[in-house]
Amino acid sequence: MDTFAAYSPPRCRHLATLLITLTLLTACDMNKTKLSGYMQELPPFDPHIASFECQTEAGQVPPIDAQADDWFLEARALEDGTTYVDDVDYKKVVRLTRQAAERHHWKAMLNLASLYVEGRDPPNGENEAVALVSQAIDLGVPAAYDRMGTYYLNGTGVNASADRAYVFFQKAAQMGNPQAMAFLGEKMDAGADNLKPGYWGNIPIAIKMFECALAQGYGPAAQELEYMYEVPRAPDGTQIGKRTPETLNRVMRAVHEGVKGGCEYCANNLASEFDRPSDLANMFVPFIDKARGQRYDMLGDALSFNPDRRFPNLDKILPLPPAPLPPWDGTRASLLAAAMAVVPAPSIPAPTEASLRKGRYFLDKAYVFRPIKETTDALQAPVAGYWQPTAPQEAAEVRSFLASIAPGLYGKGETFEQPRFPDGMGSKAIAGIVWQRVLTVRNDGGAVAPRTALRLSRQVQSLAPSVECAGNKACPVTGTWQPWVAPGHPLEQEVNQAWRQRWLTAGQAFPDPKRDWMLPLESADLKWHLLEREMAIEK
Repeated sequence: MDTFAAYSPPRCRHLATLLITLTLLTACDMNKTKLSGYMQELPPFDPHIASFECQTEAGQVPPIDAQADDWFLEARALEDGTTYVDDVDYKKVVRLTRQAAERHHWKAMLNLASLYVEGRDPPNGENEAVALVSQAIDLGVPAAYDRMGTYYLNGTGVNASADRAYVFFQKAAQMGNPQAMAFLGEKMDAGADNLKPGYWGNIPIAIKMFECALAQGYGPAAQELEYMYEVPRAPDGTQIGKRTPETLNRVMRAVHEGVKGGCEYCANNLASEFDRPSDLANMFVPFIDKARGQRYDMLGDALSFNPDRRFPNLDKILPLPPAPLPPWDGTRASLLAAAMAVVPAPSIPAPTEASLRKGRYFLDKAYVFRPIKETTDALQAPVAGYWQPTAPQEAAEVRSFLASIAPGLYGKGETFEQPRFPDGMGSKAIAGIVWQRVLTVRNDGGAVAPRTALRLSRQVQSLAPSVECAGNKACPVTGTWQPWVAPGHPLEQEVNQAWRQRWLTAGQAFPDPKRDWMLPLESADLKWHLLEREMAIEK
């Protein structure tokens, strides 16, 4: 999951067939009415679309409140894959996840819905999950459309309908959800229609969906690209070319990227190819290399225990041929530590003015405020969080006075404390109050500090002096590099992720945002920051 904490754990994924023989469940009337409205707005599913424009999910979602994100990550840590399910404190998981969801943390909203479906918070169940996902749809969250498609496919809180499910999956993919892209791509990369019910032949679009999903760090999308890249194919799947060294190299690189993005199948596939190929004449790797196979095998094993793992620095310990394999002590811990993301050790911020306040105006020193465009003229807070009064139509003196009032913390539906005119301007309430929502952001001065859930990264000390490089230059120093844009940048949520970092050798080119990530960002406009240098090996 970004921040690398997955918002959609394996507990709730799509069925791979259209043959549904499930008990039909009915959601509450409110949800049925609302979902009917969504269906009227969405076009019918069309597996034969002629074009597909890659959108990124992170570019569509609402901004994330930092304090809510910390609650979310804490909840995810409690559900860590290394913890036996009966030992998980689900009361605390639900409490933390709900706190984050109440501030419209979209990943928390979807995780809370999953917790409801699992029965982790009685009496909340499937109906409440549908309502929560509907709220996320209202916020424009692509993954919420994907989740609703899953609910329709499985009959979870709604009447099961494959037709409706695929309408939601199509919308999710169009909006940038990588899971929906990979799912639909797998359905459209088959042969001619009707050879297998529920599968279609639309190879060009399938490839675009897989590539767009993989560019967003969704490793499982690489699984089907092996078949797509191996030989050229017509739109209906017919082979129209031959395997070549170039196509096989493309397969190897795609599957390797899949491992970085957490694809267990990809790791196991490369382990087999390098170590124990079933067909020597049809290998997509250039030669047998049991040492490489052993490392991939160990990574696949780690992903089987915790599918939330990501290995963005895989090239540090397991580069593709012709690069030689780096030294390794043979232990699982050191292999995972080398391949996983690195994050700077957190600094202790100084007290802020808000951290010295009391009551609803208090904010922990770990955070500072960032106003966003969301406003309301209602008397109650429409969403939990911090709100500040403004009066755009009032005189400058009044506006200045309101700006001096610190943002206050309100629960959803809580009545706002209406400010009154300051001394000398009368005693009545100020008319035309518009409340502006204020997010919390980390009090680190915009430092390059990607975050992950617990045990999905390794802490390192910040380098002094810092080293940065423009993306259109050659990498100057071997080590782990993190791309970063300034807080508030339109692509902040898409770029400032730990899974984007890469282990690069001196002289190597940085990834190109347009080519490799499908983002509207020039290489020259992106700064890369060195998080960890290559350590010299003692002889």
